[in-house]
Amino acid sequence: MLRLAAASLAGTAIEFYDFFVYGTAAALVLGPLFFPTFSPLAGTLAAFGTFGVGFVARPLGSVLFGHIGDRRGRRPVLVGSLLLTGASTVAVGFVPSYDRIGLAAPLLLLLLRFLQGLGLGGEWGGAVLLTVEHAPAGRRALWSSFPQIGPAIGFLLANGVLLALSALLPDAQFARWGWRVPFWAAGALALGGLWLRSSLAETPRFLEIDEPARVPFAEVVRHHWRLVLLTAGALAVGYAVFYAVTTWSLAYGTERLGVSRTVMLTCVMAAVVVKASLTPAMALLGDRYGRRPLCLAGCAASALWMFPMVALLATGQPLLMFLGFTGALVAFVTMFAVVAAYLPELYAPRVRCTGAAVGYNLGGVLGGALTPIVATALAERGGRVPWAVGAYLTGIALLSLGCFALLPETRPVPVAAAEPAAG
Repeated sequence: MLRLAAASLAGTAIEFYDFFVYGTAAALVLGPLFFPTFSPLAGTLAAFGTFGVGFVARPLGSVLFGHIGDRRGRRPVLVGSLLLTGASTVAVGFVPSYDRIGLAAPLLLLLLRFLQGLGLGGEWGGAVLLTVEHAPAGRRALWSSFPQIGPAIGFLLANGVLLALSALLPDAQFARWGWRVPFWAAGALALGGLWLRSSLAETPRFLEIDEPARVPFAEVVRHHWRLVLLTAGALAVGYAVFYAVTTWSLAYGTERLGVSRTVMLTCVMAAVVVKASLTPAMALLGDRYGRRPLCLAGCAASALWMFPMVALLATGQPLLMFLGFTGALVAFVTMFAVVAAYLPELYAPRVRCTGAAVGYNLGGVLGGALTPIVATALAERGGRVPWAVGAYLTGIALLSLGCFALLPETRPVPVAAAEPAAG
């Protein structure tokens, strides 16, 4: 299990590195380079628009790779998704800016971001099922939390490289070529991930399937559409909170508050470290007390913390911003530490790769694709404290709370508890 969990974690870390490095670059530098004819605000919104395309592509990737995962096995998904995401990320680093090739520059950016999202849409389902379908029933949440740590590591890698480059290079050199280095580095990371995954065995649960679904997505839509919509709505708050902290706040802090890139990235990265370190502990609680109670608690905490978070962000003080970000990400991880076990347990093995991944990535469209764009527009109309952003995030949290309340519990009942008492 340790070897499987390590390979799963490494793969998700690499793929989310690819995805996050684009989000950070969109917040810091892509607007002026690829949309120079726009105003600063419009350029940032346009850059976040290309960022959002990756989320729109993720459910499509779930359908494509989910079909492969449910028909051919989980292992081919892990290899194919990593290749696609890695190649498209490296290519972003070679796209000339608008002043070199004009309109073709943002169009190429849009295409490559779509391919990134397509690959990442398949990655989560394959990586999670690799651990869930090998793990003992009483520790599914714990072992499946390892791929959930991967996004945090990917974020720290992406932002660590950008932080170092932004601190070492003058602004002109960073804008000219420095931002491209993290995209080029994705190639080496992808090769390392392929090496790690090359010897993995197929999951026993897939091998037990007698008759794979002919068209898994059609079966999911026909028999589980309500479940897909509920899980998408339930997970929307996690995406909204995470990308409000890791993407929108970077743009808001540097452009509106005048805080340096280095300070903003450091505050966000420190909060992500706290989130990653708490993931296994939250997963253990999910194995002991159930998936649904933790998800409900995380939603409620998110709803209560969004107004304090934006108020702390608006101070521009590093310690207070870190406190605001940390509170938000602790609420986030309370939910997302257990969803890697929760979602697959909601579906039968024959459609599990498709159903769990489609619901997970539709939540990304609802919460992740729109949040940086909506939050940027709302913050522009408000005063120094973006209360409207807090209201928007609180509304999403309440929506997700209602969706989680309608989902069943899935934690396996221990054998001793399931058997009637003697006598």
